[in-house]
Amino acid sequence: MNGLGTDGGGSTHNTVSSTHNTVSGDAVIVGPLLMAQHIEGIQLPPPPPDVPPSQGPMPSRAFVNRTKELADLRDAALSLAAGPEPGVVLVVGVGGVGKTQLVAQAVRRELHERFPDGQLYVDLADHRRDGAVDLAAVLGEFLRALRVHKDYVPGGLAERTALFRSVAATLRLLVKVDNVQHAPEVRALVPPQGLLVATGRRVLPSLLMDGAVLIDVAPLDGAAGTELVRRWHADADEGTAADVVRLCAGHPLALRAALEWLAARPQLTLDDVVRDLTAGRYGTGDDGVREAMGMAMGAGGGTGEGGVGEAVDSVLDSVVAGVSGHTRHLYDLLGVLPGTTATADLLTAVGATGVDEGLGELLSCRLAVLVESSDRPRRYRLHDVVRAHARLRARALPEERRRAVLRLVVDFYADAAAHGDALVLGDRFRIQPPPVRPLSELAARGTLFTDRADALEWLDAERVNFRAVIRVAADEGWYEEVWRLCESLWALYHSRKHLADCVESGLLGIEAAQHQARPDVEIRMRNQVARAAYELGDLDRAESQLDAAADLLGLAGDPRLSGVVQESRGLIALARGRSEESPGAARERAEEARQLFERALAANRAVPDPHGIVVQSYNVAQALVAGERWADALGVLDEAAETARTTGDEPMLPRIDLVRAHAFAGLGALDRAVAAAGAAADAAAGLKQFAKLDQALELLTALADRAEDRPLRAACEEKLGALRRTMGLRPPAAPTA
Repeated sequence: MNGLGTDGGGSTHNTVSSTHNTVSGDAVIVGPLLMAQHIEGIQLPPPPPDVPPSQGPMPSRAFVNRTKELADLRDAALSLAAGPEPGVVLVVGVGGVGKTQLVAQAVRRELHERFPDGQLYVDLADHRRDGAVDLAAVLGEFLRALRVHKDYVPGGLAERTALFRSVAATLRLLVKVDNVQHAPEVRALVPPQGLLVATGRRVLPSLLMDGAVLIDVAPLDGAAGTELVRRWHADADEGTAADVVRLCAGHPLALRAALEWLAARPQLTLDDVVRDLTAGRYGTGDDGVREAMGMAMGAGGGTGEGGVGEAVDSVLDSVVAGVSGHTRHLYDLLGVLPGTTATADLLTAVGATGVDEGLGELLSCRLAVLVESSDRPRRYRLHDVVRAHARLRARALPEERRRAVLRLVVDFYADAAAHGDALVLGDRFRIQPPPVRPLSELAARGTLFTDRADALEWLDAERVNFRAVIRVAADEGWYEEVWRLCESLWALYHSRKHLADCVESGLLGIEAAQHQARPDVEIRMRNQVARAAYELGDLDRAESQLDAAADLLGLAGDPRLSGVVQESRGLIALARGRSEESPGAARERAEEARQLFERALAANRAVPDPHGIVVQSYNVAQALVAGERWADALGVLDEAAETARTTGDEPMLPRIDLVRAHAFAGLGALDRAVAAAGAAADAAAGLKQFAKLDQALELLTALADRAEDRPLRAACEEKLGALRRTMGLRPPAAPTA
């Protein structure tokens, strides 16, 4: 067996013993046994708690009169779960009729035991744009819920689908999906084993043809509704209770809201509720409101009834009219806000008073609910039927008042995103100036976030709202805020691979830049869209955006804009080179990439931008390695590493060492290649760059195999398996003999 410590050329100088030598750069040569022991000693983070995910709305204690539907759902779920293939149950009914709660009750009572590996949940309304669902974002959330580390979640839909199927291949999972509109949305989220339960407002025939079981949830009939009312209001007269059910059209959401409102007013009786609903004294007088409410309720495959929308509208009018003034103001503000959730910080920023008390009253009236979130602030949302009602009420607001509220919303998010970007990506090149308002002024109490990880979680939790806010800003003509938001959100989109969001917002950013005649901003926006397209594998689209950006470079003052465009072009050239079948063509692509990266490097030196200099030097070295110019690459890397150390740019050092390892391997200096890869592994582990640590261990495994160093290969394979298990992935397949 060839020893790694004795292979390779070039000068070395002894520092410890015959098995421990330093070489050019940061690499340290050690003997085969010592390197294997060193790899074994790399400290990995502790694995996340082995607790199955348990996502989704909590079941309510007060749930009656759905005996048949519960039995049908249970029987269908158990029958499908017993089969060899995953099953699908489709629960259909009008909006707010209790579909989600029916599923929650079935899970609590029996189904949770059948799916010991966890429950995943998503409301597709949060991921729908222009009628289509961002399935890649949904699968990304599922993967993180299954404890896949964010560094291991790929960007594209196909890759996320494949990883989800791999990770979930042996798991008995229950996937719960609300607000399904089309069959492909369901098919994409079915787990390899287990069951998917989807709720929607209409039957999907093609899904039934696939074998899905239909559960039809109708409004409550008179007897069932009366029983429910008397359970909540024990001393209610049966006739009066029946009148309430009739006036609410048997709709559970309307009944619950009316009875919760009454419970907070002990001086009133159920007769008062009947009288108010009968009189319709709190109606808006807008015929379009009732029509739109009916559309918001939706038709449920034969379950929808013409009076349901009107009844719910009337109940909500009555309930809202009976709350305190500041709570009613808060409700109307929620009707103006874009997006789906709100925090006390946002509501305070747009002028609400008594926020905590108002939110408490909305919660007690069942008009608002708390939602799950991984970040610190408590988030609130209106049920989609209630939100439709609130937004229709907001139509009555004076246009100036509505626009003033929206402007406060946009300004809040623009400043918050800028602060989040600064924490996540540090001192990077930005066109916009820092926000005038300090971070502390954006929070009702405390701060929105305190560090990089905290900021990234907050940005991610607000992702759906950001998308809506950017659209509103574009519609209102607030173009500077559009591109400011887009520039800041690169921190989120790039870190969490929300690539579809990046493309959508970037296109709006391009239009905003054109409206403002800002070629510098347009270049930045086009480059962001190009980078997202590049990561999605759409190289043609990426090049098209970069061509348009390049045409504007003569109008931009900052040379770094030329640098970012040339860098993106270089990355595309490298990607195309990897797909070339001819070695000669691949080398030509590599040379093209090198020239582009050299231009980007020159642009950053002209500023100068130390981080940009390090990044572009690293890119030049990558291109040189791809072109098999190994020795030239080493010289560039040594200079880049020195600049990185001098300027405190430690996160770049593992990347530099990985390329250095490839260069040494290309020269046949396997001992130095192993030393550089080991240094990359050390640095990546210390910086918690787990994807880079993975790359370093994979490279070390290949180098050990090439040198026939079985102890090192075994140590790397064991460490790589442990890392991937910790990161939520399966270990690599056992090597063949």
